[in-house]
Amino acid sequence: MKYNFINTPRIGIIGGGQLAKMTAISAMKYGCEIVILEKSKKSPSENLAAEMIYGDWDDPDNLLELANKVDVVTLENEFVDANSLKVLEGEGHTLYPSSKTIDLVQDKLNQKRTLNNAGIPVMTFTEIESREDIIRHAKELSWPIILKARRNAYDGKGNSTLHSEEDIDSAWIKLNGKKQKLYIEDFCDFKSELATMITRDINGKIVTYPVVESIQKNHICHIVRAPANINNEISKKALDLSIKAVKAIDGIGTIGVEMFCTKDNEIIVNEMAPRVHNSGHYTIEACETSQFENHVRAILGLPLGSTRMIAPAAVMINILGNREGNGFPTGIEKALAINGAHVHVYGKTTTNIGRKMGHVTALGSSIAEAENVAIEAAASISFGKQK
Repeated sequence: MKYNFINTPRIGIIGGGQLAKMTAISAMKYGCEIVILEKSKKSPSENLAAEMIYGDWDDPDNLLELANKVDVVTLENEFVDANSLKVLEGEGHTLYPSSKTIDLVQDKLNQKRTLNNAGIPVMTFTEIESREDIIRHAKELSWPIILKARRNAYDGKGNSTLHSEEDIDSAWIKLNGKKQKLYIEDFCDFKSELATMITRDINGKIVTYPVVESIQKNHICHIVRAPANINNEISKKALDLSIKAVKAIDGIGTIGVEMFCTKDNEIIVNEMAPRVHNSGHYTIEACETSQFENHVRAILGLPLGSTRMIAPAAVMINILGNREGNGFPTGIEKALAINGAHVHVYGKTTTNIGRKMGHVTALGSSIAEAENVAIEAAASISFGKQK
């Protein structure tokens, strides 16, 4: 599909969270209308949609209802069943990324196999079906190892680090090993965690965003520093592997690639997300074209925009819920009084511990300068005020 300025393009988004919201804002700059399929009402993107459809996004009938109303369908998450997505393509609808891409990525064991088969460095991994399998393979890998859910895991919710056999039972229960398929991989003693966003359009053209450093807190992305404090050689290696990974899954749109940098400066690809990603939120203010805008351009067949940073440094800090309560922010006036702080509140109706409720980005002449501003602003805002 190519953007037709005679008719208003309609983009369907599966999922109505903050990623859909920020994508919709970018799409509306080009006069697009947004139709969203979401499981429940009062999602962050609901007030931006020209039309809402409520229902299970794994149901092909709901997906077809969405597709019949739009010119192109995209996703804000990789959890939609790939077989259901195939129904859209079988009926002639345009879907980016494709069901094939989602199928290769949403099962993390299949994702690791795909990357490994493409010659991309990943940690040693293996499929397991029982507690006994964990013990047997741990002898080959050596402790510690990581037990992971193969599907529907994010923000560390599907991971558990095992230091010995004594950790197996609790981790097995935590990850629901009786019902959920799991796998294990070797532990990476990394020096830093890196990430980048890659946008690939429908013609195969690619633009890359700077490699960033991400700091995790309780397995949730807490801080993103752009660019990462690495030399040009490591940056090039990370970008080359990221491009290779995106091509391996035939990805279309903006795709996040998370990596480890080892103490020997080797790059190991950890995971991919076939969508816009938390580690790329800084691009809204810091780059000439944000990850969201380039995603929209890619799926509409428009020329991709420059990914150049407009300042020497940028830092993004996630604002996480620290208690249960409503989603209304307090302290936002204090954050907005801080020069250089760019505040984003996602508009979620409720909060709980660790839930991503918003983020703050700051630009600066150095990482330290930007981070000081972002930390002060983010610390001013809280969620969960009791009614």
